[in-house]
Amino acid sequence: MKLYIYGYFYQIRSSRKLARECKCNLEVMWLLGKLYPDFRTIFDCRKDNKDSITKVFKKFNKLCMGLKLFLKSYISIDGSKLKAVNAKDNNFTLNKLDDRIRRLDEHINLYMEEPDAFDWEEERSCLKMNSNISLRYNSCKGLFFKDYYDFI
Repeated sequence: MKLYIYGYFYQIRSSRKLARECKCNLEVMWLLGKLYPDFRTIFDCRKDNKDSITKVFKKFNKLCMGLKLFLKSYISIDGSKLKAVNAKDNNFTLNKLDDRIRRLDEHINLYMEEPDAFDWEEERSCLKMNSNISLRYNSCKGLFFKDYYDFI
């Protein structure tokens, strides 16, 4: 969970990039106690615990609201000219708050799906690169042996 929160704060969503951070970033090494999980382990953990991670995000927001880290206050500045407008965008009703909470839940779900897409894209590019390397090796293999025997 620490690694996912770190990845969220530093906008690292790929399992491979998180695994790389575990090996080269001192901050992450300290955070995880010098554990170096493989990218597949990170991916499987996120896939298997998607509901739990979502609940942690929601409870964290409620905790912040309970500690009054999210304030419902206004800021005023002396000497400024502000236009007093009670437009639909500037006021909130219970329905609007429910809608905003629903959109935040959708945002959490979207965030949980994005790393999967990044991982699948990286996996596909790695497989493509490996197949290109094997094709090049197979096409050049006969040339090396032929040149070697001609040299002898």
